[in-house]
Amino acid sequence: MGSGRVLVTGASGMLGRAVADLAAVRGWDVTVMQRRTAGGPHREVLGDVRDREAVRRAVAGQDAVVHLAAKVDVVGPWMDYVRTNVTGTRHVVEAARMHGTGRLVQVSSPSVAHTGRSLAGAPAGAASPMRARGHYARTKAAAELFALAADGPDLAVVAVRPHLVWGPGDTQLVGRIAARARQGRLALVGAGTALVDTTYVDNAAEALVAALEHAEEAHGQALVVTNGEPRPVGELVAGICRAVGAPPPRLHVPVPLAWGLGAGVEGAVALSERLPLVPAITQPPLTRFLVEQLSTAHWFDQRRTRELLHWRPSVDVDTGLARLAAAT
Repeated sequence: MGSGRVLVTGASGMLGRAVADLAAVRGWDVTVMQRRTAGGPHREVLGDVRDREAVRRAVAGQDAVVHLAAKVDVVGPWMDYVRTNVTGTRHVVEAARMHGTGRLVQVSSPSVAHTGRSLAGAPAGAASPMRARGHYARTKAAAELFALAADGPDLAVVAVRPHLVWGPGDTQLVGRIAARARQGRLALVGAGTALVDTTYVDNAAEALVAALEHAEEAHGQALVVTNGEPRPVGELVAGICRAVGAPPPRLHVPVPLAWGLGAGVEGAVALSERLPLVPAITQPPLTRFLVEQLSTAHWFDQRRTRELLHWRPSVDVDTGLARLAAAT
């Protein structure tokens, strides 16, 4: 059980809320940092991680930080990702050092070590800003490396990489699948047989709180967190669709065609970012990164994660889908 004061950044998102709530249940005195008030039960500090002084004020007096705040979109100007994901993490690490905060859980992503090839039972792998795919993954890789470089006797840093977190209230994976399915625009890339592991939100939150509580044992490590239940991506997508009452996808787009379409969409996005008169594309239907994610296997060896965090997932995929259906 926890004891002490913990700051959770990015607590307005689905996973951030779950972490803050669970940490409070486990006995931590929780403060949340977010850009807009959420009206929840926890002490709030309003501010942006891009603002160094706001971060310093939020971290002051804290015994630990769980840093979730990030820009997670699939498109957008490079510097927007840098300012939030890289500079924001620098501000958190610097503030933790300044105020003598003892523990930092840096929430990362398996994409920081994904080079586009299939990953089957893979270890966490080394984060690589140069080889990771896309603005999000590259900046998260740089942020993870910076955070782990700060690990030492006075600050125990653990990087945790939850993979494809979903659940009730999810506006990213579940929300986008549901919206496109209801519009008749949801298609599988390739045969939909690539094995993909995901993480139900309760499991991800429990793993992050476990990392907070076992930081002294797990410090200096980068650990992937998943349900440990790889399933064909087509089966997962269909299950989510059924849970939210949307039609499962029936269309399949060949991988080479999807790759070409993704490249074309990325070109249109780049044009919209450069030319103010061109409407901005904020939710592209496809990118090359998404094609890779949907057509290649990515599931991970969980033995080291579970050993170091003294954690195992409590909600399996089928139970998670049932909970999603009940909440819809």
